[in-house]
Amino acid sequence: MTQTQLNVEQSNATSFDAVTENHLAKHAIQVHKFGGSSLASSQCINRVLEIIKSHCQINDIIVVSANGDTTDHLFSLYQLAQEQLQASLEEQDPRPLEAAVAALSKQQQALITELLNANNAKQLIHSLAADIEQLKAWLTGDLSAHHNNILAFGELWSARLLSALLNEKLCPSNSIDARDFLVIDNEVDCLVDTATSAAQLRQHRQFGKLAVITGYISKDERGHTCTLGRNGSDYSATIVASLVDARNVTLWTDVDGIYSADPRIVPSARKLHRLPNGVAKELGRLGNPVLHAKTLLPLINPLTEHHTHLHVASSFDAQVAGTEIGKFGQIAKQELSVTYLNDLLLAHSESFIGEAANKVRAEFAPICVDDKQGFVVITQAQQKALSQWLASHDTEVKFNPVSIIATVGHKVAERGDIKARFKRSLRSVKPLHLVNSDNSHSVIAILSEPCTPEILNNVHHDMTKDARHIGLVVAGLGNIGQRFLELLPSQLAKVEALENTHLVGLLSSKKALINNDGIDVNQALSLFEQDSQGYDNQQLLSWLSHHPYDELIVVDITPSEDFSLLYEQFFQQGIHVIGANKWAASSSTAHYNNLIQQAERHHSIWLGNTTVGAGLPINFAIDDLRHSGDEINQIAGIFSGTLSWLFETYDGSTSFSSLMLDALQQGITEPDPREDLSGRDVQRKLLILARKAGFELSLDDIDCQNLVPEHLQALDTQAFLARADELDEFFADQLARANADNACIRYVARLQATPQDDSANGLKLTAKVSLEVLAKTDAFANLTPCDNIFQISSRWYQDNPLIIRGPGAGRDVTAGGLHSDLVNICQQLASKQNQVKIKGIN
Repeated sequence: MTQTQLNVEQSNATSFDAVTENHLAKHAIQVHKFGGSSLASSQCINRVLEIIKSHCQINDIIVVSANGDTTDHLFSLYQLAQEQLQASLEEQDPRPLEAAVAALSKQQQALITELLNANNAKQLIHSLAADIEQLKAWLTGDLSAHHNNILAFGELWSARLLSALLNEKLCPSNSIDARDFLVIDNEVDCLVDTATSAAQLRQHRQFGKLAVITGYISKDERGHTCTLGRNGSDYSATIVASLVDARNVTLWTDVDGIYSADPRIVPSARKLHRLPNGVAKELGRLGNPVLHAKTLLPLINPLTEHHTHLHVASSFDAQVAGTEIGKFGQIAKQELSVTYLNDLLLAHSESFIGEAANKVRAEFAPICVDDKQGFVVITQAQQKALSQWLASHDTEVKFNPVSIIATVGHKVAERGDIKARFKRSLRSVKPLHLVNSDNSHSVIAILSEPCTPEILNNVHHDMTKDARHIGLVVAGLGNIGQRFLELLPSQLAKVEALENTHLVGLLSSKKALINNDGIDVNQALSLFEQDSQGYDNQQLLSWLSHHPYDELIVVDITPSEDFSLLYEQFFQQGIHVIGANKWAASSSTAHYNNLIQQAERHHSIWLGNTTVGAGLPINFAIDDLRHSGDEINQIAGIFSGTLSWLFETYDGSTSFSSLMLDALQQGITEPDPREDLSGRDVQRKLLILARKAGFELSLDDIDCQNLVPEHLQALDTQAFLARADELDEFFADQLARANADNACIRYVARLQATPQDDSANGLKLTAKVSLEVLAKTDAFANLTPCDNIFQISSRWYQDNPLIIRGPGAGRDVTAGGLHSDLVNICQQLASKQNQVKIKGIN
């Protein structure tokens, strides 16, 4: 990497357009904010450096909080100084304050010396020493006049250090004190003077340098230092984004997203991958621990209609996709969450009835208002101001301590089913009141007692137990893929396990349609024809790695070996795979074992029941026997529907080549019938079943009889078909020999595990697929043409083998088998819980 350009990675692509047009993203400004926990130590700061290297470009903007608990230390210093000033002359002892200042200085020096080379560290330590002297002067002087200046040091030191580190190790950078450009009206409303602030920010940004800006602090119109409240650096980041019309803001913090409840209290909380702006604002207003109440206000510019997307991600696990806040479709609007606030007051007054309540809304922005019953809910800090305001209106007020618990989601107050469920979830709590928020994005229950962890967990369980969202990507839109999609609407409507499953991707070999807001399953193929775009594997993986769903399932209905090679990367991203594609399951032993290990390591589910037997439950039966403790010692049968049809039909009345060409016309064989006659397909199917049964072997361990003479194997398809009659003599001879013994010919697969003490595992394996002469009474001799038959012998099924028989090919049964796998996976995922990643907990 050069010193003038950073690597760029579109870490939160939200649509296939965003992936395919990544070059446009490289010219759009993005803002990255790093919280105090992300900058708490030299190790954390080096991790931030790697995030900047991977996710930023030179014209982006970095906003920082104070390192670790620096702001808390500064608050403590201020309080110590106050105590010292208030003490009598005899009781004043400057030593605790001096010691605390020295400890803070030592902590900052340690960060500097651990991260920077000696020369750069010397310069920063010199600047720090000057600041410490200024800090001492303010702490022992006119304390109240410099409260905000004292608190501002944390962000100032953090920005200065990160900028110096970037200059030394990564790219040109300059640190900017937000007080040099960011102008607000006051610390209560924090309304930004946008024109002045934007103009002054342009003056301080330097071309070709990555800007590092202090969060949390600003100035008022008189030039006095102001703060934006605790966690105000998030608000700083979105303000800066609005000033430069940034495309994205990412809040890098110690949690990997916004959850359906506080995950520190509710272990079953699930990540909300995408939140509409209005819902996120309501969550912030009602106490979500990640969202600052005012953070979301600047994200939509009413003049330019520019929408900035907000992401919340973890700096401790930057590869995990976080939560995105923006403008989304119906799927994101279905998300539900539960939040709470304790230590509130319920205030009753006549001034809260009717239109008069609007004045209270405007003046105090209460948690909730009921203008019919005449009450509001406010914070305890607002009690005095509200009392004084009502006194000026000569109105009495009655206060009662309360708490609230709320269900939050897009227009939930207008959804009768959600409100009814919320009421049922509160049946043991008996709330005082149930109130709709003014924006309809929440239903708020007012409780007479504090909201306990038990109440929160119970309500969260009742409200979100069926809210898990699963994205579905279908690869392969041929005959079977089309039938799978034709069946999908009715399956989604009638199968409970698929309730929150959404079709979000369609792939052919050359084109893709990806839509995070869902693809209408009733128009899937026509929408694909209309809107699909060209893609490559890198673009596909880029989108899949940042999908906005609790789980993602790829249904592979392709015959492509290249596509099967993507499975390893799918599994590494925790993506589940349903494969009708045989390549992965019959690949080399080393590759297959690696796929199994990757799937297990990343908790991915890999089902492939349609790789053998179409919709027949042969894979399921073998799995069930093994998991139940049985031991399989023999698998045999007729595994090819094409060869089943050919040899059940071939009686010598017509030549074999004529029969084969007729099957080709009917679509029974592959476009090149040698794919069937070679036996390779049967060989792969036997390998897949053998591995399912717990045997380790490779394709080369299975003897395969190729029914195509060697001199016809290398021809192109048309040349082979023109000379197909050269097959006739061999098959006529085989049939004649069988008829002489009152027998028949069938293409059979056999695997035998024979006990043998001198072998490594006590078993000798023999496996082959070949043309056999069978008695006409044999179980494999009398099948309906195209049928498959599977015979399993085991410790339990020794004398009377288990037989599974039925159609082994066909678009309906294969598509049905894929849907069976889909329901199976969704049922398994229903009880799955993803680990919440929070610094200090995990």
